[in-house]
Amino acid sequence: MATTPVLLAYDGSELAAVATERAGLELETGREALVAVVWHPADVGFTPVDGRHLHAATGVEVQEAAEQTAAHGATLAEAAGFRARGIAVEATPAWQGLVDAAEEHGAGLLVFGSHRRSGLTGHLFGSVTAATLAHSDVPVLVVHRPA
Repeated sequence: MATTPVLLAYDGSELAAVATERAGLELETGREALVAVVWHPADVGFTPVDGRHLHAATGVEVQEAAEQTAAHGATLAEAAGFRARGIAVEATPAWQGLVDAAEEHGAGLLVFGSHRRSGLTGHLFGSVTAATLAHSDVPVLVVHRPA
């Protein structure tokens, strides 16, 4: 059994849930997982689990929603066979928060769901996955949207 935790990047999207489920199928059951939601008061970069609309100026509300979203992601990870807990990471840009969290917690693998954005849309919105790949020394599992 692996001794290092898996860091699951979770933004509350259906794709992130699919990536969590797929990681559960690919990795050994019972492995520790940290479900990380990155937040920042000026840039709400996740979908709150309760569907509420957040105003970036209210940092406390954003942090609370990030914590709830991470806890929901941890529930999904547990259903996928992990021993999971959620963490809310305040960071900008998001990739930096994920890289820092992986290093801080000794993660042996990062897991992402990829939206496969390309062209102008991909350039304008950027890619947290691509930036993390470029900056992290931790191996990354990228799960694409099922066809």
